[in-house]
Amino acid sequence: MGAGENYPARKPVSIYNRAEAEPETTGMSVKKLLDLTGKIALVTGGSRGLGLQIAEALGEMGAKLAISARKPDELEEAREHLAKQRIEALPLACDISRPEAIEPMVSKLLERHGKVDVLVNNAGATWGAPAEDHPLEAWQKLLNLNLTGTFLVTQAVGKRSMIPNRYGRIINVASIAGLRGNPVDMLETLGYNTTKGGLVNFTRALAAEWGEHGITVNAIAPGFFPSKMTQASLEKLGERIVARTPLRRLGDAEDLKGLVVLLASDASRHISGQIIAVDGGASVA
Repeated sequence: MGAGENYPARKPVSIYNRAEAEPETTGMSVKKLLDLTGKIALVTGGSRGLGLQIAEALGEMGAKLAISARKPDELEEAREHLAKQRIEALPLACDISRPEAIEPMVSKLLERHGKVDVLVNNAGATWGAPAEDHPLEAWQKLLNLNLTGTFLVTQAVGKRSMIPNRYGRIINVASIAGLRGNPVDMLETLGYNTTKGGLVNFTRALAAEWGEHGITVNAIAPGFFPSKMTQASLEKLGERIVARTPLRRLGDAEDLKGLVVLLASDASRHISGQIIAVDGGASVA
């Protein structure tokens, strides 16, 4: 902050009138704390992979879902998949790397449900290339989707729903690639690591700024999970990745669900600005 910049003073919340500023949950059962019935959740990149796993978890716990993705056919397949589990989802075709597409997507969701309680920023892409040969076009693609798109979706949802309603749960899907460099002689994904590292600090900075509005902001940092995005790397390096992971396994179709439900629910109302790795211990080995 530069010298001479003035910011309006924030109204303090007394510990004695905190009940007026926060929902009362004293004595609430753990099942009730984790219940998402009546919550409206948006999952970007929700048509497959980790996004679909996350959508399944939120829907199972009672949330009304909206899922976004670029391809309408994949969205329809995901909607049908969720419907078989008796989970209703509103499909929203949107390429969040295009800034002009975001406000119309959020408007459609608000027209249907009136609010957004839970936002999961999962949409993302990767690119493998040596740093000295990393194409500029690919670098910009990752910045536009992984960082700028996430920022704009979050800004729209926060400004139009969470801040006015003084309630929100924002979950950013980062990566252990945003916490460190890559193991030597294994991966060359500088652009991906850089954008995921940016998302880590985006989480921390936004948690500090929006906490006064009753909004929590946290990030999940997955390790390797089988998916379309990781398929090529796992075909080449899967055995080495497992061998370097303390739990000697990859993530599976259930491993994000419990944490996502926790961070989306009132059970996490005093958790904000945290980055939680789900990687079998790989990031500490």
